[in-house]
Amino acid sequence: MNDYLLSLILGVIEGLTEFLPISSTAHLRIAEALFNISLESGYWKTYTVFIQLGAILSLPVYFAGRIRRFLVTFPRGERGERNWLTHPLSLTLVAFMFTAVPAFLLAKVIGEHLENLYVIGGSLFIGGIVMWAVDAVHAASEQAGPGASPSRIRTWHVEEMSLPQAVWIGSCQVLAAVFPGTSRSMVTISAGQLAGMSRASALEFSFFLSIPTMVAAAGYDLLRFLSASGDSSGLSQIDAHGWIVLGIGFVVSFMVAYGSVAWFMAWVRKHGFVPFAIYRIILGAAVLVWAAKLW
Repeated sequence: MNDYLLSLILGVIEGLTEFLPISSTAHLRIAEALFNISLESGYWKTYTVFIQLGAILSLPVYFAGRIRRFLVTFPRGERGERNWLTHPLSLTLVAFMFTAVPAFLLAKVIGEHLENLYVIGGSLFIGGIVMWAVDAVHAASEQAGPGASPSRIRTWHVEEMSLPQAVWIGSCQVLAAVFPGTSRSMVTISAGQLAGMSRASALEFSFFLSIPTMVAAAGYDLLRFLSASGDSSGLSQIDAHGWIVLGIGFVVSFMVAYGSVAWFMAWVRKHGFVPFAIYRIILGAAVLVWAAKLW
């Protein structure tokens, strides 16, 4: 396949799946198998990091107003009831730390040995069931809205989050870092709902937490790869053709991710996560069948 077309397709896949709760890692691995390429070696490893960075950039651009407001109101918050530890920016950092440290320690021991179709298919399937069950349990409270009693939802806005909720979400997100196919977004959303957050607040916090988490993960992957590969596969060795391919993937990933975030935010305010759960279950089952035939 032409490199430019391949870059376009992979950029679309990354942009569409990075922030939806369906796992970009799983979809890139499936594309890798379908197109018979290796995204874990040589130039294409660098490429995957670049398209991830393109997707990441869409978040601070889309949420620029919200982030600016958080910075202006730090640390007291808009209502003056927050502090250095409970402000949304601080809670994002707390959740990130509870994700980053265990994930870094476990990824070397477990993660590298689990990037196969069986684990990816199983993670998609099980994650879909969990997401469906959690969302179904909270559906009545979502429909009733704020102020209804009794309600499973205590937190309707990110500004109302608590420190224990951030610690819980960060700890749960380690699963996504270790098991490919789980999806950071899916874990954050479901963990947030289990902690008493609404769909919208859990989703928004998922996006905020993705910024430091993905920057750290992508940066670490790039540095590790470049230091291991030496000059033979370094950035200095990429020719004009290679940079164009990288540029296409980066731009396409950014544009598609921006659109998917905007659409997803609007969708969740009116609907639930069940369609995504069903998609995960169907795709997970298909991947498991495919893996069994390949084996």
